[in-house]
Amino acid sequence: MASQSASTAQSAGTAAEAASAISARPPRSITKRWLFAAFLLAGAAQLITISALLSAEPLAASWSALLLAIAPVLLTAAAAFTPPRLARPAAVAAAVVLIVGIVGSLTDWSANSAHIGPLFIPALAAVLVGGFRLWQANTR
Repeated sequence: MASQSASTAQSAGTAAEAASAISARPPRSITKRWLFAAFLLAGAAQLITISALLSAEPLAASWSALLLAIAPVLLTAAAAFTPPRLARPAAVAAAVVLIVGIVGSLTDWSANSAHIGPLFIPALAAVLVGGFRLWQANTR
């Protein structure tokens, strides 16, 4: 009976230590949350783009479709998971790539092209907000 209460007290102690360790972890900043959202949104849109390029009736492999199929997740990941001094240029590069890819997708009027650019607009908005907040944090 005594050993049972000792093991219960020990497990309660380890549970309390685990809870305090989780709460001791620094919270993710609002800026990093925006950039992480951009990473997830760009990843989802990029998977749809790759699926459309490899489907039974594939899209025309235009430069904008290939740009949007390759670059957004890598750049938004760099913006979301690197230190601020590296995340700033990565956020700018991600925004430029997304803008160029979206505009290029919308201006491609070939017969077999689907306009996949608008799928990346939510990711662009999240990168712009996260990048703006990242630059603001630098000036404070």
